Amino acid sequence: MARVRRLNHAVLFVRDAERAAAFYQRAFGFEVIANMGGRAVFLRAAGSDNHHDLGLFALGEGAPGPFTGQAVGLYHLAWQVDTIEELAEMRQVLAELGALTGQSDHGATKSLYGQDPDGNEFEVMWLVPREEWGPYDRDAVTRPLNLERELERFGRKGEAGSPDG
Repeated sequence: MARVRRLNHAVLFVRDAERAAAFYQRAFGFEVIANMGGRAVFLRAAGSDNHHDLGLFALGEGAPGPFTGQAVGLYHLAWQVDTIEELAEMRQVLAELGALTGQSDHGATKSLYGQDPDGNEFEVMWLVPREEWGPYDRDAVTRPLNLERELERFGRKGEAGSPDG
């Protein structure tokens, strides 16, 4: 049986592809690799080996927004960061953009939630080191995220082998 290795890219319908691209550039540091006259914009994440990680297709300002929780369809995309410190940086950026809508501790992941200018929901998550998953290896929880506590627990300061540890 063929096995999927990972999600290669996502494509979203938006009202204004250039406005949405500017948001994703600011929020995630994506680079525009192709702009098809504002009808479609393709972006790549820093360090990605994908041709593009996100495609944005413009529908026009009159397009209705997503039907969050009211219709069958995609709920959200989850973008992963490498460190808990990067998750904290993302919280600040998303808050500055007025895009931060929530944050949760899912045991094996620590997550932020937001919306782009068109109301498309996304998650930015940090994956806890596998050896720390404990009971969350086969359990899913949703609790309030105390990011400051998680920074103390998993941050670079105090890590074994780190300059400060």
